Amino acid sequence: MTVLAAGSVAPDFELDTDGGNRIRLSDLKGAPVVVYFYPKDDTPGCTKEAIAFTELAPEFEKLGISIVGISPDTAAKHDKFKAKHNLSVTLAADPDQAASNAFGVWVEKSMYGKKYMGIERSTFLIAADGTIARTWPKVKVPGHAQEVLEAAKDL
Repeated sequence: MTVLAAGSVAPDFELDTDGGNRIRLSDLKGAPVVVYFYPKDDTPGCTKEAIAFTELAPEFEKLGISIVGISPDTAAKHDKFKAKHNLSVTLAADPDQAASNAFGVWVEKSMYGKKYMGIERSTFLIAADGTIARTWPKVKVPGHAQEVLEAAKDL
């Protein structure tokens, strides 16, 4: 499966989130959304990414843009992760990988010669009409949230 390309319609999803809520992508239509997929709560890269998006959240809010982070972790794990690092972004739980598969980011990975399935860190900037305006596959965390913010200013 390949990561969805810019111009594609973003697949709808409905997932549990931190705080005991649910989020449906189609409910956010009418305003841009940043959806970022990350492998696991409270790991070094994922923590840095979540903190970076949290630090820039006020700038995204000024542009009317929501931020949703998605991983296979449970909503209860997301609650602990948010509390530990004082995160403000919405974190959605995708334990059955439905959203990850739909966006093409649930992939075979390899570490120390062992193959396994997991999230390929990826970000999608979704325009107000529900189409993908920009994608960032295989994200490198340093400077990424700022790069997404700059691209979002062009929407």
